[in-house]
Amino acid sequence: MQHCGEPRLNDTLTLPARTAADFQSVTRGGLVAALAWPGLLLSSSAILAYGFAVGHPAVYFNLSYAWIFLWLLLLERRLPYRPEWQQADGQLKADLGHTLLNKGLVQFTIIQLMSLEFFATRGGGVVGSLPLAAQVVIGLVAIEFGLYWAHRLSHEVPLLWRFHAVHHSVRRLWIVNTGRFHFVDSNISVLASVPFLLVTGISMDAIIWVSAITAYIGVLTHCNVAMRGGWLNYVFNTPNMHRWHHSTTPAEGNTNYGQNLLLWDQLFGTFFLKPESSPGVIGILERMPKRLLAQLGMPFVWKRYQAVPADAASDL
Repeated sequence: MQHCGEPRLNDTLTLPARTAADFQSVTRGGLVAALAWPGLLLSSSAILAYGFAVGHPAVYFNLSYAWIFLWLLLLERRLPYRPEWQQADGQLKADLGHTLLNKGLVQFTIIQLMSLEFFATRGGGVVGSLPLAAQVVIGLVAIEFGLYWAHRLSHEVPLLWRFHAVHHSVRRLWIVNTGRFHFVDSNISVLASVPFLLVTGISMDAIIWVSAITAYIGVLTHCNVAMRGGWLNYVFNTPNMHRWHHSTTPAEGNTNYGQNLLLWDQLFGTFFLKPESSPGVIGILERMPKRLLAQLGMPFVWKRYQAVPADAASDL
């Protein structure tokens, strides 16, 4: 379970606690900080919309994702939220390894779900005849319900936390560790959420849009860019909201479980925002090995690894 026991932080990177100073850093970018989040989300969506118009949505989704990724790489260097998060933490290989493994296995799971006969007629009913924008909103709200509860339970159920802790063990947030999830954790989220999306009856075009928006918001959420969310913080899972979720302080970290929207956090009482402030140290209170293969095996030897003194433990 997250944030339980004595504060034994993994030793990948030591960061000082922050308070209002980080909020002040967000104001440095002025107009850029205010427009970066909505601007990148809308411009990427516009590229995908053009892809639909010319009949090549898959190609243009990849282009739109490259667009948002490259802009965030530039902004992380020019307008970092925390300059110390630009320091190497020795986790680049592990971050990339988890991302690549998740990409393959999660896509396989989604394809298998969508090939089920039960979902063969999706988009042919009343909901599927609604305007595309309305279908996308319905899809986002529906899939978010499953994502919310899968995420929340991964913090509240100790067995699930063992897998989810791989993601939370990072001591800095930047776009490269967006996909750092144990593949078991990722597939649990997919199995718990995609059925809610499919049973809505929205069209395949709407499903593609929901998937694309989830990808855009996911990479935006983890970026180390100073952004001002304003009223958007109360609706969407912006970087400002997700950073609180990574805090080692339980009252801050066990909040904001939404993937895209914070609707269910608002309804179930887990929404958290402290204006003009920011979380201190992020990470986990338990220990985590540094190598990819060791991290993949960690959940299966969790108690044994945690019981070994830090100065005597190997990766597993």
